[in-house]
Amino acid sequence: MPNHYDARETERPEAREAGLMSRLPDLVRRALEHPGWARHLGAIDPAAVTTRGALAALPVLRKSALPALQRADPPFGGLRSIPRGGRVFASPGPIFECEGTGPDPWRGARAFFAAGFRPGDVVVNTLAYTMTPGGLILDSGARALGCAVVPAGPGNAAQLAEVVRHLQPVGYCGTPDFLKILLDAAGGPCSIRKALVSGAAFPPSLQQELAGRGVEAFQAYATADLGVVAYETAGREGLLVSEDLIVEIVRPGTGTPVRDGEVGEVVVTSFSADSPWVRLALGDLSTVLAGSSPCGRTAPRLKGWMGRADQAAKVRGMFVRPEQVAEVAAKHPEAGRMRLVIGRAGEQDTATLRVEASAAVAEAVARTFQDVVRLKAVVEGVPAGSLPNDGRVIADER
Repeated sequence: MPNHYDARETERPEAREAGLMSRLPDLVRRALEHPGWARHLGAIDPAAVTTRGALAALPVLRKSALPALQRADPPFGGLRSIPRGGRVFASPGPIFECEGTGPDPWRGARAFFAAGFRPGDVVVNTLAYTMTPGGLILDSGARALGCAVVPAGPGNAAQLAEVVRHLQPVGYCGTPDFLKILLDAAGGPCSIRKALVSGAAFPPSLQQELAGRGVEAFQAYATADLGVVAYETAGREGLLVSEDLIVEIVRPGTGTPVRDGEVGEVVVTSFSADSPWVRLALGDLSTVLAGSSPCGRTAPRLKGWMGRADQAAKVRGMFVRPEQVAEVAAKHPEAGRMRLVIGRAGEQDTATLRVEASAAVAEAVARTFQDVVRLKAVVEGVPAGSLPNDGRVIADER
């Protein structure tokens, strides 16, 4: 069988990048046809957006802002219209989404192929077929590849185990923890040999247990807005960014891209024909890995999910947000990383800002912090490179 879904997966990185950049002006032009994007992006010239630098100059749209935007301008905040023949969903928030048109609107087929699925496989899908799109994201991807899907949904593992014994599916998709529950319910040999898992943590201990039971499982990073953003391959080194997406890693609380290798918030630009997304900030932390995957695919790779970028904390009755710490950092470019550590002492909140800087710079940062945040904190200068590269700027340790 071929090792790759199509020739695009092994395209030269420079050619892929040039192709994506050449498509940016049309994407921005199409976005501006929607009143919500016109309000958000402002007066910009789409023809000028042809580089990552030009893209980075545009404002990010935070996913956390979508509920308020959609309440103010139903149904989708003026960011898109309902496509004919598509489905409409409601995710927690609530955030309302639409399924695009075409055979694989959520870009799932590549992820299934990379996980070893092939046309003709029978796949049991245990994500929910409800008002949220998770079940249909995986369902459409598997069927686009040519697989037959058992739309099981979650729950009732004992009954599903009977279905599995009768239909003998070779594949599974859903959360990794429910796969373990299903294998336990089967109580013996099981036909499932491959899995694409998403929607929950997949620690190494669970990966090893599933492998020991004869199931080779791969991860997919997906969202209700975008579908599959990145997916794991046989290279087992990070998650490949899906074709037709541009991923940036930005400093939490800002739209500023971080240096290569730094952890930050995942921001995605999508070329979907039905739903243009320009710099959608997902609220997840990750970093881009250097080099190419051992599997031969040449797309950029994310390390994987590394936590949430929304690190707001309430201290002494006041909210402190990552963007405030970022504002302090912007006023002191001579300093390195900053981390606000929230703790408790004597039944009172404490706030300590650790700064990779000299004592003199730390003293200046203390004054800026109080001016910007309106909160007094102890500021400690620490050696350069001593703060973790994990994207966290607020650590609530209470």
